[in-house]
Amino acid sequence: MGLSTIGIIGAGQMGSGIAQVAAQAGLKIVLTDISDEMVERGREGIERSLDRMIQRGRVKLDERDRVMRRIEVTSSLEDLAAADFVIEAVAENEDAKVELFRRLDGICPPSVIFASNTSSISITRMGARTSRADRFIGMHFMNPVPAMRLVEIIRGLATSAETYDTTRQLAERLGKETMTAEDFPGFIVNRILLPMLNEAIYTLYEGVGGVSDIDTAMKLGTNQPMGPLELADLIGLDTCLAIMEVMHRVFGDDKYRPCPLLKKYVDAGYLGRKAGRGFYQYDDQGTAIPPAAATR
Repeated sequence: MGLSTIGIIGAGQMGSGIAQVAAQAGLKIVLTDISDEMVERGREGIERSLDRMIQRGRVKLDERDRVMRRIEVTSSLEDLAAADFVIEAVAENEDAKVELFRRLDGICPPSVIFASNTSSISITRMGARTSRADRFIGMHFMNPVPAMRLVEIIRGLATSAETYDTTRQLAERLGKETMTAEDFPGFIVNRILLPMLNEAIYTLYEGVGGVSDIDTAMKLGTNQPMGPLELADLIGLDTCLAIMEVMHRVFGDDKYRPCPLLKKYVDAGYLGRKAGRGFYQYDDQGTAIPPAAATR
């Protein structure tokens, strides 16, 4: 199946990142969200990302202009009727995702594959609530999408071999390396990563170390490029909480119990870099402001 137009739902950090790499790969993009303001913000974010790549010598000015011309933004879901393949990248809420796919069922031709960028929710269960379980698949990109090489591909119980092959070929066209994960909560990456981030938050919660101490210890002690609290802020604390809650509910094991401090930060609206405040505070460019003293 030849793909020329990719529909992407969600113009936030993940959706706009996926749109950028797909447009850079020569594909036409229809990027949609619930309001004109949100899709315009996503378009501007893509442009800023490409400008940073120009400054680093990775993209030329005329290439940036070609990429931006390939991206159509809209707040109308019906505009996805022209897409050959649809990737959902909205908030990690199963009911919201399922309702979205039900609407898409009536908009997109039966041949169109639906892919979810979910971090933890069952592909089998979501696919079964559409009319195309055989053409439903998980396509989990890593954040930030333009920089991260991996895409996890998750097959539901009914996902066809043709759907899997088409999705893998699309990911490779986007310059990504793929691996296949079984349909269990968190898949591979988040099954390992999120409990580590949650434990870092417990370490802060219990007063073992401050924010900077914990991140510095893990960067220097385990050679990680980013500390766990900084990474949690980048992912989004609401997303971290949602993934931990899914794993805790499904596995019923307290090792997946979200830290109370994580819940408190989300309740306060301290969602991380996208909100300007999480474990760190951020300026308008998303750069962390060094804390005078680590606080909880």
